[in-house]
Amino acid sequence: MGTAFLTQASNKRSIALDLKTEADREILKKLVATADVFVENYRPGAFEALGLGYEALSAINPRLIYASFSAFGQQGPRGKQTAYDHVIQATSGIMAMTGTRDVHPVKLGAPVIDYATGMSGAFALSAALFQRERTGRGQRIDMAMLDVAMILMSSHLTGYLRNGVHPKPSGNRHPHATNSAYETKEGLLMLGASNLRQQRRLWTLLDRPDMIKKTNEERDADHAREVAVLTEIMQTRSAEEWEAFLQARHVPAARVRTMGEALADPQLASRGIIHNHKSAPGIDGGFGVPLAAFTFAHGGPQIDSSPPTLGQHNNEIFSELKRNRG
Repeated sequence: MGTAFLTQASNKRSIALDLKTEADREILKKLVATADVFVENYRPGAFEALGLGYEALSAINPRLIYASFSAFGQQGPRGKQTAYDHVIQATSGIMAMTGTRDVHPVKLGAPVIDYATGMSGAFALSAALFQRERTGRGQRIDMAMLDVAMILMSSHLTGYLRNGVHPKPSGNRHPHATNSAYETKEGLLMLGASNLRQQRRLWTLLDRPDMIKKTNEERDADHAREVAVLTEIMQTRSAEEWEAFLQARHVPAARVRTMGEALADPQLASRGIIHNHKSAPGIDGGFGVPLAAFTFAHGGPQIDSSPPTLGQHNNEIFSELKRNRG
């Protein structure tokens, strides 16, 4: 019942099967017969070796959406290799472009490839289910973590393929000086005056109309001077004061926060992104988990049950299968 499991296991029932036994493979096939979606993330070929590959299960249920998640995909030179989030960060090149010019490569703090693969998988499953409503046919989804990592770097990938220049680690800096982080009187501030209109607004608010540029090429040419001017000006207020001042005047900016500070932001409470469990089997006391990164006008995401222990619902689900068979 570790935090990684607690994060992802709400609203689920848990059964434990030994798929190396014929009896438990038959139970899985009975579940598949009425399922919409089957998801597995074992080493490519493992389920085929058990007689539970896509062809076998789709023969039982032709409308089944069968999704396989793996490090590198089901085929190709790396198809049999395994990896985790941090290994894919290294493989994909995303580590090499992360960090500062002096300290790199650096692994991203959060397991972004893991979570992005899950979100991409959810999109693929939704698309496959929608397709099935039109065609009546199931689908095989082959989701690779490496592919997802490359998609996360789309603009950098296209840039390299176009000009052959490797993306360079830029730390908290951005090609545009008005779109970077600066030390303030107290705290670090991330400016987000990205486009020409926003940079005009920022320089006007800072009483430096002489720094306003008409083109991005002008901004690039004057980058060093802009950094020097902003470095000096930002020291005149705290990050919190700058954030309040700039946001009130439609210039994106934010004080760099810790996790605790971010979670204390009343905006998150207004969005309902955190669900608080009062208890769960095997856990002393309550705990909070993320719900969803979106809301619906009606019938939106909600959590109704706490994360289960391993095999908690074996008897319940096996009884359901017997009743359905009868």
